[in-house]
Amino acid sequence: MLEKKSNKSIEFRGIAITYQEENYTCPECEIEVSNSKQIAKTQKNMSDAYRSKVGLLSGSEIKQFRKKFNLTQEALAKKMTVGVASIKRWEGGIIQSKSMDNALRNVFWQKERDYNFTGNRELSIPRIKLVLSFCESILKEHLLYKRDKFLYAAKYLWYADMVAHRDLRKSMTGATYAALPYGPQLNNYKDLIDIIKKSNESDTEPLTSDENNILKRICKAFPEKRYAYDAAHRELIWKNKSIGEIIFYSDSSNLMEI
Repeated sequence: MLEKKSNKSIEFRGIAITYQEENYTCPECEIEVSNSKQIAKTQKNMSDAYRSKVGLLSGSEIKQFRKKFNLTQEALAKKMTVGVASIKRWEGGIIQSKSMDNALRNVFWQKERDYNFTGNRELSIPRIKLVLSFCESILKEHLLYKRDKFLYAAKYLWYADMVAHRDLRKSMTGATYAALPYGPQLNNYKDLIDIIKKSNESDTEPLTSDENNILKRICKAFPEKRYAYDAAHRELIWKNKSIGEIIFYSDSSNLMEI
């Protein structure tokens, strides 16, 4: 018996679908035999083909999105207010209802939106101070002052988060940025400046070696504060935004100055 994969077409729940079937086939008499593992995989392929045809998330897509947003099956179930057994069944091949599919998409859409604002990381105020302190140690000058408006500090912070997201797929601080008249700026910075200054850098995870290297590159590229300020103003991902509009982390791949 030879292991064989073939495409089959059937009508499933009134919908014509094409799916992949796996079995063992006799090369002489062409009798097809499937073991339990192959049967389960074929059933899942049929389920996913149907879900794709009618616009439902497939089991593999549910699992892919769940892992993308670092959600366990238990965490996803909690957000949807369903039992974890439901998540396991849907990922395993059981077809979810349209209403449950909409609920899944709402969770994933909200996560996508949040992550696009924060760069795949929860906001950490102490980490903002940690990044700025690291930059100060390299630049040998202060970025945070009394009555500071975050004019220059925000540019180094923005580059740190955006470059980290571009290169490591995760921002350093989880901060959200807006396009303001004086360049990219920490969103709601006026409410955050004093909190950042008073925060304790030891209350957050240390910078990784990759993050350290990114900050060194940024400070080498912009050894003076004005350089970072001017470079940020040349970036199209700021210039093409309306005043007050959020600069998405998905724009990080379009950075030009570093």
